[in-house]
Amino acid sequence: MGRRRWSALSAAATVVALVVAAPTPALAAGGGTVWTVGDGAQGQLGTGSLAVRTSYAQVSLADVVEVAGGREHVVARDGSGQVWAWGDNAKGAVGNGSSVDQLTPVRLTTLANVLAVGAGHYHSLALMSDRTVRAWGANSLGQLGDGTLTKRKTPVRVSGLADVRQLDGGRDMTYAVLMDGSVRAWGNNVNGELGDGTTIRRTTPVTVVGLGQVTMVAAGRNHGIALRSDGTVWTWGLNKSGQLGDGTRTTRRLPQQVSGITGAVAVAASADTSAVVLGDGSVRTWGEGGRGQLGSGSTADRLRPGTVGTLPAVAVLDSGRDHLLAVTRTGELWAWGFNDFGQLGDGTRTNRRTPVRIAGLTGVVMAAGGRGYSAVVATG
Repeated sequence: MGRRRWSALSAAATVVALVVAAPTPALAAGGGTVWTVGDGAQGQLGTGSLAVRTSYAQVSLADVVEVAGGREHVVARDGSGQVWAWGDNAKGAVGNGSSVDQLTPVRLTTLANVLAVGAGHYHSLALMSDRTVRAWGANSLGQLGDGTLTKRKTPVRVSGLADVRQLDGGRDMTYAVLMDGSVRAWGNNVNGELGDGTTIRRTTPVTVVGLGQVTMVAAGRNHGIALRSDGTVWTWGLNKSGQLGDGTRTTRRLPQQVSGITGAVAVAASADTSAVVLGDGSVRTWGEGGRGQLGSGSTADRLRPGTVGTLPAVAVLDSGRDHLLAVTRTGELWAWGFNDFGQLGDGTRTNRRTPVRIAGLTGVVMAAGGRGYSAVVATG
């Protein structure tokens, strides 16, 4: 949901959902540990408890190299390419064949040699070593891409999709970047979020029109944002809060370039907010601001990109529904936005309109968020 997730990987494990302003603190041999905070009502904190936490607690899972956040579930990948998941499982998003919420991580035994993972609201994704994609969970709008509207409790192959470089899930749609720089999309399309010029729901992948040389894509609730290799940023879909950054609130069925953004190196999307990291490590945001998620000090929406409050140079950016998480080049974690369940991890439940440093974690290498929680991978 966004999400999406950390710094550049080797050619063998190309991308996850949010990449890169500069090298992040390297993962130690054996990967890192997972820490979670916020709402635990569906087990999404992975600690075995349903309690709300306002400070981070460790999940009993080792050798982790990536996490992805759904609305109330988490998917993780370890250094051996195994996939683990926990949290809300009513629609099968955990992928273990059950509909029972999982309070601690479970390994998906049907998946191996996975290069990257992703998550939408109620569905999950895995990029396989042969660069095909597996998906599982909710499918009422075709977001699994298997040609059906059938919920899947275990992974199924996305139809007709190969040579994938990177992926991300939105509320009810999914995006994939291919190795040739083109983008595929499937699922809900009522707001043009598939970028194919229509509002027709798609149960198998279609091409996002007019995009090439794309290195990364991020999915919001009902909009998409893509980064091209030339550092430009393109958006499409719902625009009720200005999340497309074109100065209007007009929904767009086709991608258009965001003016004023050059030299971008990463993109992120929360529910109705968009964000980019520039080459100097600074962050720009636009869209919905009512819960402080723009980091501007204001709660006003922003229809064009604007600056975030004081923040060290950022290497990794991700988001929850209405909060953003930034990992600095020195491995610090900063957060801002909605904090109703303590998902910022600053020990309070106070919304933050500007970034705050989160104490107690060191060597953070990536972060992911959901409705009311956050999860990070750290080596410290």
